[in-house]
Amino acid sequence: METSGLANHETLELHEMLNFKTTCVIKSKMMSGVVFDQELKALMEKDVQQSIQALEYLQNFYKMPNPAAEVNYND
Repeated sequence: METSGLANHETLELHEMLNFKTTCVIKSKMMSGVVFDQELKALMEKDVQQSIQALEYLQNFYKMPNPAAEVNYND
């Protein structure tokens, strides 16, 4: 049996990763406003950009069909 898509536990793990990366972006953006060291500020801005790219990449997995949704348990 070959399936293409995410299982329920994989969807949950994806959701957890998206929440974590979103929290990282928010924290880095907020903290970069109070940082005075330019090297640290640049590093935090780079982290924000990379995290946004990772979020966009991870969001593509939500578009995959869930094979469990295709199962008809009444038959």
